[in-house]
Amino acid sequence: MSQQALESSAHEFPDSLWRNRDFLLLWFGQSISVIGNEMTRIAFPVLFLALTASPAQSGLLGAVRFLPYILFGLLAGALVDRWDRKRTMQVCDLASALVVGSVPVALLLGHLSIVQLYMVVFVEGTLALFYNLANAASLPRIVGRNQLADASARQQVSFSSGSVLGPALYGLLAGLGGVALPFVVDAVSYLVSLLSLAFVRRSLQETREHAPRPMVQEVREGVLWLWQHPIVRFLALLVGGLNLASGGFALIVLVIAQNGGASEFEIGLIFAAGGLGALVGAFLIGPLRRRFAVGPLLVGATWVWALTWLPYAVVTTPLALATANMVGFVVVSIHNSVQYSYRLGQIPDRLQGRVNAVFRLLLFGSMSLGVALTGLLLQALGPVPTVLITFVPQLALAIVATLHRPFRTASE
Repeated sequence: MSQQALESSAHEFPDSLWRNRDFLLLWFGQSISVIGNEMTRIAFPVLFLALTASPAQSGLLGAVRFLPYILFGLLAGALVDRWDRKRTMQVCDLASALVVGSVPVALLLGHLSIVQLYMVVFVEGTLALFYNLANAASLPRIVGRNQLADASARQQVSFSSGSVLGPALYGLLAGLGGVALPFVVDAVSYLVSLLSLAFVRRSLQETREHAPRPMVQEVREGVLWLWQHPIVRFLALLVGGLNLASGGFALIVLVIAQNGGASEFEIGLIFAAGGLGALVGAFLIGPLRRRFAVGPLLVGATWVWALTWLPYAVVTTPLALATANMVGFVVVSIHNSVQYSYRLGQIPDRLQGRVNAVFRLLLFGSMSLGVALTGLLLQALGPVPTVLITFVPQLALAIVATLHRPFRTASE
């Protein structure tokens, strides 16, 4: 994009994100919803382990959460580029509140089953797929392109803060009112997000000038754009590989914690420590982005991502586990924010849904497989061999990222 075009884009929006009403509304709704999501991210495997006592089946439950990205990802991207993005997110918020709210109702009636949990996780995952694609595509429509990195960093602060508050609140609420209470709060958080979206004024997509083409052609266009953009293509393969190897971290942490006799409250604090690390990373993003170009920053972050995985093989106490979680998530926060803002800035608005769908297919498809494999490895070998086995591909990816010159030298 030329400097003239960049400046023209910037003048369409307030100079400060703090004065951008629509961004603040979207950001607030997301922040509240993230807190609820982080609570049930722990509550689901805890509840499932209580019902089945099987890490392998808990891993399968986690895999089902991301299965919609494999089954519907490309189709969802094309539909998001056709549909009204704001309305799509509102429908997803309302439906998610109803689906998650069904869990405490079933618990109250004494009829919660494993089948229902699988169904809830799958449906919520499908709704999250559509919501997240619409949300990612909307961000460049409510902030200037020169503000994308800053907006992404602020969203990362929210995600990281939610990762602190959510697990801590999970431990508190589960201790006070049982495992059903976190699901109630998560359902309410979706309704808060729904309400905040109602007050967003700006259109979240460009005016569509042409009638939709056949779905296959539209999906193909998104796939081709990503494949022909060498940096975004490599980034998708890199993040997908990292997620394949480390996507089951929550299950690993949960098994180690339970083996060490951690209470529900301590488990919540262990995951909250990871959120605290992510929050630290989120505040480091701005200074790091001003000092380093995208390529060197992502290469360095990939190395730290891999190396901070090893401590999970030696920690046993809740305190040590919380420390490992906190240190590891500093770099996860940085890596996620930098790659997210970079790709949003590269993708044309009309292709945001489709290209991000391809990216997320690789991202969450690999995570789905990774969670399932992690569950099987934990059941067969235990946590220490599982950590060591899953470290190897992360190390290999760090080496490949270092040797890939176009990626290593990438800039905005």
